[in-house]
Order: sequence, then structure tokens, then C-alpha cells
Amino acid sequence: MCDLFHLKLLLAFGVGSFMVTLATVAAERLGSKIGGLIGGLPTMVSITLFFIGWVQTPRIASEATNVIPLIMGFSGLFLVIYATLAKWRASTGMAGALLTWIVLSSLVVLLEVQSFVFSLSVFVFLLGVSYTILEKKLNLRSTRKLSIRYTPFQIVSRALFSGTMVASGVYLSKIGGPIWGGIIAPFPTVYLSTLIIMANSKGLEYSRMITKSLLVSGMVNVVVYTIAVRYFYLLFGLALGTILALSMSAGSAYGSYVFMRERMT
Repeated sequence: MCDLFHLKLLLAFGVGSFMVTLATVAAERLGSKIGGLIGGLPTMVSITLFFIGWVQTPRIASEATNVIPLIMGFSGLFLVIYATLAKWRASTGMAGALLTWIVLSSLVVLLEVQSFVFSLSVFVFLLGVSYTILEKKLNLRSTRKLSIRYTPFQIVSRALFSGTMVASGVYLSKIGGPIWGGIIAPFPTVYLSTLIIMANSKGLEYSRMITKSLLVSGMVNVVVYTIAVRYFYLLFGLALGTILALSMSAGSAYGSYVFMRERMT
């Protein structure tokens, strides 16, 4: 049984490495609106929740969704703080954003937050606040697609980091309970790697511009997927529940794209 668990954990690492890296590379080649849309798809969350359900049970994966909306709300603040502080230096923006996310997520563990309704309510509030700041206060505008060349180090480091986070979510959920899986699953891996590479290759301003699209797509689509998984895993099981949840997320992704194309500057 132990060998089977470690095999599944290794598979989670491999799938997470490949899929998250593929999604983020595609995102960064297609401009800030479409790129932010792809970067915000529930790649990390879907893989982590699937493997939690496979390694343990679909019910455990469903319980892990309790805090995901709340953590996604913190990810909105992550983007706002980065966009605000990165005017001076990317490292300052990233340090401030990551510190805020870690502190707030740690409070969720310490307070043992388990209410899905509370989690969802705070998410809606933080989504509105974060979008208003990025769109109205910081006045960030979208950009067209750019030609980007990646170094082997960038690709490999991104793959290793994303795979490690997926595997960590699966492992911590098994030894620490569903709340740990719910915190690690929406860790802003895509945001983190995308913003760092964009800042280094295309400049601070471009990395700040893409935060708005990442916010709309990431927060909305991930939470739609999370809500679907919460109920579909219990009703239909792991395989069919994942397919149905991905279908709902695809619908919300299209809605997000229409909103970004027609309403966002």
C-alpha cells in the first residue's frame, strides 16, 4: 500500500509538472487577456483535487474544497499587492505578495476554518475589492501577445516547482487532513512563476498588466470548478465528477474571456 501511495504521489508530481508548465507557457505567449485567461484556468487545483480523491477518497477531496474559495480570495490580494509594489521592484512586489498570502493562509490553519459558506462569502468580497483596485485605482491596461523565449532553466525550474506543489498538496492532505489539501491546491504557483518570468523577460509593467486577467480568470474559474467538485465528486465519483467539473469550468472560462474582451481595458 505504501509503494502504491508513493507511485501515485510520483505520478501527481509528473502530471502537475507537465500540465502547469504547458498552461503557463501557452498563457505567456498569447497576450495579457488570453494569457491571463489560460493562466487562470484551474490547472493546479484540478490536478491536486483529482489526486487527493484518487490517493484517498472522493469525499476527502470534496472536504478539501471547504477553504479553497477563501484561499483564492487571498490570491486576489496576492495579485493586488504585487501590482502595487512591483512599480519599484519585482522582488519587492513578489515578497510582499507572497508574505501576505502565507500569513493569511496560516491563519486559516490556526483558526481551523471549515465553513464553506464563510469561505465563499469572503471570496466574493475579496474578488470585488481586488478587481476594483486593479481596474480603477491602479488603472492597469491590457497588452497584445509578445514573442517570448524561454531558457532551459526557466522551463525546468517551473516544472519542478509546480510538480512539487501538486505532490505536496496530495501528501499533506493525507497526513494533515483535507484543510491542508485545500490550502496547497490553490497555491499561486501559476501566478508566481508567470509574474517572475514576465518581469525578467518583458519588464515590470507587462508583469503588472497581466495581473488583472489572472485575477478575473483565476479567481472565478477556479472557484466554479471547486464548487462543482464539491458536489459532483460525491454524486458521480472521481472520474465523471472531474469531467463534469471541467465542463463547468470551461463554460465559466468562456464567460470570463467575453467579460475581459468587452469590459476590461
